[in-house]
Amino acid sequence: MRMTADFPTARAAALTGTMAKHFGHKIPVTHDNRLAVLTFEMGVAQIEAQDASLRLTLEAADTESLEGLRAVIESHLMRFAHREEPAPPAWTPPA
Repeated sequence: MRMTADFPTARAAALTGTMAKHFGHKIPVTHDNRLAVLTFEMGVAQIEAQDASLRLTLEAADTESLEGLRAVIESHLMRFAHREEPAPPAWTPPA
């Protein structure tokens, strides 16, 4: 199953790095200047820095795992981007 969202931000590369560094202490993470891949037990999250946003892609085996992954990624992203007073990401329905 998969879901995606775009998260508008002026700090896309910095937020990608912050997420990668934070989770890199706990789970396997690959990261370069524009893409972070976070591998959780429940699924995989890709965070891609674009010009004025992050492209979030989550993949998991079932709805429960996908929802758990969404909750973790969204809560951390909202905390790390708090200075921008962001709205939560609008996720596509799971497919």
